[in-house]
Amino acid sequence: MPDDFDDDFDDLSTQTASRFDPTPEPSATFLLRDVAHAAHSFTIDGSQPSRLLIGQSSVCPIRIQDRLVSRRHAAIDLVGDALRITDLGSTNGTWINGIAVKDAFVRGGERIRVGETELYVERSAGSAPVPLEPQMQFGRLLGASTEMRRLYGLCKRLSASTIGVIIEGETGTGKEVLAEALHEEGPRSRGPFVVFDCTAVPPSLVESELFGHERGAFTGAVGQRKGVFEQAHEGTLLIDEIGDLELPLQSKLLRAIERAEFRRVGGTQTIRVDVRLIAATRRNLDDEVQAGRFRDDLFHRLAIARIELPPLRDRRGDIGLLARHFWKELGGNEHALSPDILRRWEAYSWPGNVRELRNAVTRQLVLGTEGEPVSQAAEVETGAASARGAELDLDVLRRVLASKLPFTRAKQIVLDTFERAYLAQALAEHGGDTQRAAAALGIGRRYLNMIRARHDR
Repeated sequence: MPDDFDDDFDDLSTQTASRFDPTPEPSATFLLRDVAHAAHSFTIDGSQPSRLLIGQSSVCPIRIQDRLVSRRHAAIDLVGDALRITDLGSTNGTWINGIAVKDAFVRGGERIRVGETELYVERSAGSAPVPLEPQMQFGRLLGASTEMRRLYGLCKRLSASTIGVIIEGETGTGKEVLAEALHEEGPRSRGPFVVFDCTAVPPSLVESELFGHERGAFTGAVGQRKGVFEQAHEGTLLIDEIGDLELPLQSKLLRAIERAEFRRVGGTQTIRVDVRLIAATRRNLDDEVQAGRFRDDLFHRLAIARIELPPLRDRRGDIGLLARHFWKELGGNEHALSPDILRRWEAYSWPGNVRELRNAVTRQLVLGTEGEPVSQAAEVETGAASARGAELDLDVLRRVLASKLPFTRAKQIVLDTFERAYLAQALAEHGGDTQRAAAALGIGRRYLNMIRARHDR
């Protein structure tokens, strides 16, 4: 999961965004009019599944051909009776009535400038916003917040089709859960759902994992093996963290997608497949394209449809709902989850998103106070972890055994507890120096950082 995010907004408009309040439902509609081209206007009425992106990229619903506008320049969202404007780290900034803003609200009559383009904000009188979907979940994807309910209509339409989808969002927001829901709710539900994580396989083996290999294709290839494309035939293939795929493999992936055929590594036979492709990424692929790390043609091929999953800090009304769901799913007594711990969870920023919340619920259920969602990142970074934090609580094993959790989940809790304590102690002994700590532990610095990143959530 990612490190903690900077949630401070430089709001120079009339209202400051609060991350602790649930987002109100849309209660107004607006028009954005291009001042220089009166025929260009964009309606914002709550029917959009997520915030609208402004920029030059093809994924931006408000696409502006302006040399000074970034590929993803800004985002605009309908929040209650106002529009929220968020600059997305653009090169030339986002301006409202001549003032540079990072995050601001407007209510009509303002002029938004991006690059050399001015957009006039006009409030639509007498136009009612589109009502939100009433349900609290889509398949396995759970959420009753405004942000999630706005997604469900698009999810329904996409699940009924077989077109490619790219799912964007921070680590832990539920991208794989959404992909599986799109598969299970669609016409391919009886076919396989296969997941390939680009970060979980060494670069030298990615091609073999994608397309399979023949016996003797390389050292260790003792037999023929099907890749994930073949495994997903007549079903759905999720390529997770596609932004981490190296450039040479991106061209081979693009060819396989466009032709629906490939050859196994070391093979000569062309294999045809019928696969629905869903891609997921935590990265901004427009930035990756701009930096030359991601192929523009592959990006356009993937981005036929796009869903942006919001971080948990932006869907605060779902924290209690999700916590209760995970508590019940893990076998906890619903009356044992105290309102006090729920209040503390709802006030936490959850940099690791839904995945971090689920881990916190599991720790609270099994270990009691160990479930507090307090990040140890600062302590580990400085090497100042307390002796208590560095000790491995031997009573953990007894409590995990008593919890009667599934074997793999129980094993993971014990392993996580050991890793946190072991790493914290090593870093404390070496003043937070990861190079020296890794050498003392007999592991590579990169591997140590991987372990630390797994637990600094």
